[in-house]
Amino acid sequence: MGRFVYAMNVSLDLRIEQVAGDDGAGEWLHISEGLHREFNARTAELVLIVHGRVYYEIMEEYWPRADEDASAPDFIREYGRIWTAKPKLLVSNTRDRADHNTRVIGGDDVIAQLAALRAETDGTIGVGGATLATQLLRAGLLDELLLATHPSILGFGRPLFDDYEVPIDLDLLDQRSFEHGVTMNHYAIRNAVEA
Repeated sequence: MGRFVYAMNVSLDLRIEQVAGDDGAGEWLHISEGLHREFNARTAELVLIVHGRVYYEIMEEYWPRADEDASAPDFIREYGRIWTAKPKLLVSNTRDRADHNTRVIGGDDVIAQLAALRAETDGTIGVGGATLATQLLRAGLLDELLLATHPSILGFGRPLFDDYEVPIDLDLLDQRSFEHGVTMNHYAIRNAVEA
């Protein structure tokens, strides 16, 4: 059985955007080379990435061309190659095609499709997007969180999960520290259901 892992940069108050549409590029983020290389390594280990539409469209805007940007650091170009080559699944009811090694699924039974995918997959499946992660969490299918926590309190903005009001019990799997006071915390979600 696979594991759905929701990876995200967050503030101390678990915000992922301060202003709608900043696409995770706010000034509160402190992404050092070391942190980015950690993201590269973890993304390379994924067997599949599942993105919601908004998150996917943010990613497809830059990463497929990152390797062509001679002015970008090698770790940025490397992530572009990793993301572009990795098999991806786009969850969308408004798009029916996508490039960059991506298959599109949608419909009223998308959570059942994702549950079947999790049951038949061996390895870690990355999850991108708060809406999708919230749906997986509600269904008991979200297995882990990988949070790069930045030392900022935003006070407002988009939260890590959308409209989720039930306590979430977590077990810390590992923790690492990076420059600028950023910590990466990897948690298992206790109430994830077995296939």
